[in-house]
Amino acid sequence: MKSTFAVCMIVMFGSLAFAFAKDEPVFHQTGMISNMDAVPCGVDENSGKSFAGEILGTDGAHKKSREMLCQEYVLKTDKVMYRIRPRDEKHPVLLPVGERAEFRIKKDKLLLAVPELDGKEREYSVTSMQMINADSTHNVSERAAR
Repeated sequence: MKSTFAVCMIVMFGSLAFAFAKDEPVFHQTGMISNMDAVPCGVDENSGKSFAGEILGTDGAHKKSREMLCQEYVLKTDKVMYRIRPRDEKHPVLLPVGERAEFRIKKDKLLLAVPELDGKEREYSVTSMQMINADSTHNVSERAAR
């Protein structure tokens, strides 16, 4: 009876240890959402052809096209400036400019959470990255070498 209880306890603690070891540590970086721009991200075309016009062969079609605009945010950290766009193009959430944001990069996406908004992590695509003060640091080292 005691050995059965001991085996059950060992199995239970072993499975708990395995479950906790499976979770990867979450490292959040912090940055500031400095601004938001509306950038062109495609064209929306609407053809005026009807189904009957397609079958009968009438050529009275006209196309309406308009340029689509997407939200692009600038997320600044101490060392890097990221330009990011929401992956959910149908229902993008408007982020508050000037607020602190926590993020992490996982595979090919940036997961961003704004504690002041609602704290939920949302997926963003990184369109560009730029080092901050890379030129000024380089110039200071050149001046020191002279």
